[in-house]
Amino acid sequence: MDNFQTVLRFFMNQKATIGYSFMALLTIGGERVFSMVSFQCPCNHDQNFAYGLIFLLGPAAVLLVLGLFFSSRLWRLYTGCCLNPMKLCPRGNCLNCIRVFMNIFSGACVAPIMWLCVALLNGTFYECAVSGLDDNLVVELFCKNKTITCREELARVPCDRSKLSSEERMELLLMFRAQSQILGWCIIIIAAIVGLIGTCCTNCRSKVSYLQLTFWKRYIEKEKERFDTFAIDYATKLAERNLQSFFENKDPDPFPFPNHKAWEEISSLYTFSRSEQCYSTLQRYVERSDRDFSPEKRPVLDLEHGMEMS
Repeated sequence: MDNFQTVLRFFMNQKATIGYSFMALLTIGGERVFSMVSFQCPCNHDQNFAYGLIFLLGPAAVLLVLGLFFSSRLWRLYTGCCLNPMKLCPRGNCLNCIRVFMNIFSGACVAPIMWLCVALLNGTFYECAVSGLDDNLVVELFCKNKTITCREELARVPCDRSKLSSEERMELLLMFRAQSQILGWCIIIIAAIVGLIGTCCTNCRSKVSYLQLTFWKRYIEKEKERFDTFAIDYATKLAERNLQSFFENKDPDPFPFPNHKAWEEISSLYTFSRSEQCYSTLQRYVERSDRDFSPEKRPVLDLEHGMEMS
């Protein structure tokens, strides 16, 4: 049992690494499926570039949108900001808001960058896109010291339908693939360097020690887990209380519940302060001496979703 707990603890501590590894495997598999099943280069000057570029950048854009869409931190920060723009910059700390947005965006960029790296290292999409360029510099680069046929048949090289000899065609394909893989490795190197510099700068400017920062991260994880558990529990109790009141045709029993202001305060962006030993907006709120314990008189919800607004 102890060995099982040790293994479980190891996997829990390596959740981020395991998650990124799984994402990388999915990206590689998705790229292979796109290349083998759905990708068919049209092999003409008018469509090659647009077709190859869509397959190269389209999935990356979709992954970026999905990364932002499924970011709970983004929606926690953004929800309600149209009605109350100050939610984006609590206490007037706009720089911290920009920093949080950058963290959210950088996290959402992981999957798109993985896709671009895998697609460029494979080279299929890049070959199609570059072969359709009519720019003189590009054509001169690939067809330098070659016959006029190379210029005319460049777009057909990825499809094995060109009139070039097999040696010339293979030489062009190797040039395409070499450039694609160089770009892929450049993106990998730049992303690694930027990630390292960003992590170093964040830790260097940290207001807490490494061990306290580790504890802070653990606390945030546990608070989120326990909040989900409490939310399910209290939602169940409230639903049972309301249904019991309805079906038994009697007044509902008193039910303690945070008011709207309390929900707003614990949902705001947290900023660390040395003057208080708090690790989240929830802890800051519950340790306040001037808390408002008055219950919510009416539900404060959205009419757009078929619910009430106070």
